[in-house]
Amino acid sequence: MAAFTFFYNPMSRAQIARWALHEVDADYEPVLVRWDAKPAALLAANPMGKLPTIIHHHGGHDHVVSEAAAVCHYLAAVHPQAGLLPGEHELADYFRWLFFAAGPLEQAVTNKAYGWNPDERQQVSVGFGSYERTVDALDQWFAGHHYVCGERFTMADVYVGSAVDWGLAFKTIPERPAFAAYAERFRAREAYQAAKAIDNKLIEEMRANG
Repeated sequence: MAAFTFFYNPMSRAQIARWALHEVDADYEPVLVRWDAKPAALLAANPMGKLPTIIHHHGGHDHVVSEAAAVCHYLAAVHPQAGLLPGEHELADYFRWLFFAAGPLEQAVTNKAYGWNPDERQQVSVGFGSYERTVDALDQWFAGHHYVCGERFTMADVYVGSAVDWGLAFKTIPERPAFAAYAERFRAREAYQAAKAIDNKLIEEMRANG
């Protein structure tokens, strides 16, 4: 049995987890999940049936991890030899931007995509304030940093990088020099390219088969 069972669909946030799995060179068994026929094993592990979900088979136990940001950090934590965990003076930036991308950025982009922009009164209570301020905060960071933690790639870059990658591809974040330069750096990584090749091939096959 592989160390990890990986429930995925290539047309989902599971692409983030596959990149993370490749970054740590994990031993995993992929299980394709079709939207109209979610496997019982997935629903038993995650009643919401959300992707990605991984099961870590370790020490006689099955450890279930869902939510892409959590999956990324968990994989880095259980594969310390990969060198993707933050150092002592990188912890603040690592967790700040990992949760920023999972919280304010995700909310801001999703709400804008569906046509809801909070007014000035609503901005006080929503978690992201406004789309513009959220995007500007991220842009300002990468204008002065190569990666989330400065000059070194960490697992936080898999999650934050995926948000930027998808945002640029689907035009949900603006094309700015800092984002383009950041994307160029992480897209050059071997693990990114290997994971993308797998998912892109699967997407082509799924579209060809209807």
